[in-house]
Amino acid sequence: MKQKLLLGLLLVFSIKSFSQDSKFSLELNYPMPIDDNLIGRNYNGIIDAGLKYRFVNLDFMNIGASLNAGMYKNTKDDRVQPFDVTTYIFSPRIYGEFNVKSLPKLNPSVGLGYSILNFRADVDRFNNQNNLSVSSSESENGINLNFGIAYDITDKLFAQIQYDFIKIGVDNEVPDIEYNTNINILKIGLGFRL
Repeated sequence: MKQKLLLGLLLVFSIKSFSQDSKFSLELNYPMPIDDNLIGRNYNGIIDAGLKYRFVNLDFMNIGASLNAGMYKNTKDDRVQPFDVTTYIFSPRIYGEFNVKSLPKLNPSVGLGYSILNFRADVDRFNNQNNLSVSSSESENGINLNFGIAYDITDKLFAQIQYDFIKIGVDNEVPDIEYNTNINILKIGLGFRL
């Protein structure tokens, strides 16, 4: 574990040393599923981490690519189901961050991408002598639309609020209704420009 931490710190400092005005930023958010839908009603947000890379700097906008990964949990204690479900959401996207001259510390942004949701169920099965744990996994995916605003605390540190709308497709066995296909997530967090 210490080796991984040391390697991570070394990577961060080496990236920082290559460029005075780095185009990378890291973010850590607390995700809150909202609205009356499959995720909003049944899951609690655990963590959401992101990496952004700006590749175009225009006078009024920065354009880049980002990747977010979030973890959501639904435990058997919360529901009548006899198993725990953990959902991981991976969202690569292209984003635009606007430079507002009159409000230089505020940076509104909009992003468009794709989300992959992986549902992992851990089912405990008991028999006469053995306690068995069985895992199953299922994935869904769909379009992701992201809106956000960041406030610069310092040149490197910023606070942010983001909203993700995810429209997933469902197979023939699941009803194609908003409850099953529309996911809304509010994220609050901090970011650091490397």
